[in-house]
Amino acid sequence: MEHLLDNPVYNALLSGDAHLGFGNGEVKYFDEEVSPFAGFSNHFNQGFDELYTLFPLGRKTLYASPNLLTEPKGWNLLNSIKGLQFIFESEVNPDQGKFELRPLQKHDVGKMMQLATLTKPGPFSSRTIEFGHYYGIIENDRLIAMTGQRLHIPPYAEISAVCTHPDYLGKGFAAALVQHQVNIIRKQGNIPFLHVRADNLRAIALYERLGFTVSRPMNFYFLKRQ
Repeated sequence: MEHLLDNPVYNALLSGDAHLGFGNGEVKYFDEEVSPFAGFSNHFNQGFDELYTLFPLGRKTLYASPNLLTEPKGWNLLNSIKGLQFIFESEVNPDQGKFELRPLQKHDVGKMMQLATLTKPGPFSSRTIEFGHYYGIIENDRLIAMTGQRLHIPPYAEISAVCTHPDYLGKGFAAALVQHQVNIIRKQGNIPFLHVRADNLRAIALYERLGFTVSRPMNFYFLKRQ
């Protein structure tokens, strides 16, 4: 039986994030300002053909799959990134430390986009905050670290946009923010998961130290409609 997290984008667009999605029964996608992700059923072989008809010329998208992908007809494969999917199934309640974690609101989006542009945790745009539960650490009116949630596939919720300003690395901010998200998700009765580049050894070491374990590979493909 196919696991929900084998196809996280499509399953999120069918369930917890359906209100942010567009498309038809077989192919789903987010508004560009929310997320570039698109997805379709693993059993729908015409997924990219259908997505081609839904997207305008030049529209970029991001596709996630544990499987390897060859460049589909009508699409330009801009980049591919090997990643890992981690899941938190520990019985331990994480200690989120003593930092002041502030909820981030729409008026913070400019600062959030600046931090994401600097640190490159993954796609982040003007409406990404609508995935919800964004928190940050602010010093002298400067956002220096943040994280939030992205894909929601009950009973799973994804932790995303984990980033810290380079001037503040090594202070435990990322650990505190991730642990805070874990506690939020578990209190809702859900299971935390996240994605990370396979070559991001610093982040992988952090997540393993916090109690996350690898569940599967997850490859990310950036494509542009020709």
